[in-house]
Amino acid sequence: MVRRSLLALLLAPSLLLAQPARGRAPSYHVARRILIGGEGGWDYLVADSAAHRLYLSRSTHVLVLNTDTDSVMGDIPGTAGVHGVALARDLGRGFTSNGRDSTVTIFDLTSLAREGTVTVPARNPDAILFEPVSRLVFTFNGGSASATAIDAITGNVVGTIALGGKPEAAVSDTTGRVLVNIEDRSEIVAFNARTLAVTAHWPLAPCEEPTGLAFDRAHDRLFAGCSNSLLAVVDAASGRVVATVPIGQGVDGVAFDPATQLVFSTNGEGTVSVIHEDTPDSYTVVATVPTERGARTIALDERTHKVYTVTAQFGPTPAPSADRPHTRPPIVPGTFVVLVLAPDR
Repeated sequence: MVRRSLLALLLAPSLLLAQPARGRAPSYHVARRILIGGEGGWDYLVADSAAHRLYLSRSTHVLVLNTDTDSVMGDIPGTAGVHGVALARDLGRGFTSNGRDSTVTIFDLTSLAREGTVTVPARNPDAILFEPVSRLVFTFNGGSASATAIDAITGNVVGTIALGGKPEAAVSDTTGRVLVNIEDRSEIVAFNARTLAVTAHWPLAPCEEPTGLAFDRAHDRLFAGCSNSLLAVVDAASGRVVATVPIGQGVDGVAFDPATQLVFSTNGEGTVSVIHEDTPDSYTVVATVPTERGARTIALDERTHKVYTVTAQFGPTPAPSADRPHTRPPIVPGTFVVLVLAPDR
């Protein structure tokens, strides 16, 4: 997820003026800044609405935030290079994808205690998803162009799926099908979670390098965030791109709120694009909400309709060298912060 150079995002001008909401769709604003601090980077964040928790990946561990009190309530250590967290609520288990050592950590959802470690036979497991029909956990392996299937009960690896390109975010349609963005091929791959067979490759043109992915299950619409400042809307039955919507620069995360019919994209330039689904094939940008530069991953709490994103302050970018032609600005220790966006009242 958070891999591309932040330099362009830090130097590019931001569209920081919130646009007025249209019709009955609410606009949003940054209601709170929760300073977490610490060192290291971050990637996916996951909201557990039922448990009032927010899981924050932090390089070598996962912080768990109580969303009622905005305070850290727990920590899951030993997750080297952690990218994402998947929750299997009916099993009382959580799973982290650890890219640095190609493992998955299994933990108890109540106590947060570690229950086991699974070695993934692939490089850099990045996104991770629990699929409820098959009861399998899937890691999407950025270094191997594949997905690995793990039995959520036994912890055994049960198969590998060749995806044909570098996977990013994935969603389940809750009927036993998984859909995943393929960043370097600008397409969505669909596969059967029970048979592990790929069933479709859908091109996303004019979308380029899709990252974040969200799903409106009621209307069978996928929302893919694209690096060329577009949101691609895809018919999940046919694979056809039915609409594109302009969004900010540097998108990484996308979320959909079924109660409000709002789509959110978190853009590294320092904005959140808020888009209303007028009909399944028609969309209106209702607000461009200023956040902070580098805030490009997202979690949505469907209970409160709050949107969470994270970022930090950055130091000067080191000069490139022969062995490091692409450099990033360093993260200033102690500045990691959670931004809470709430609907305007």
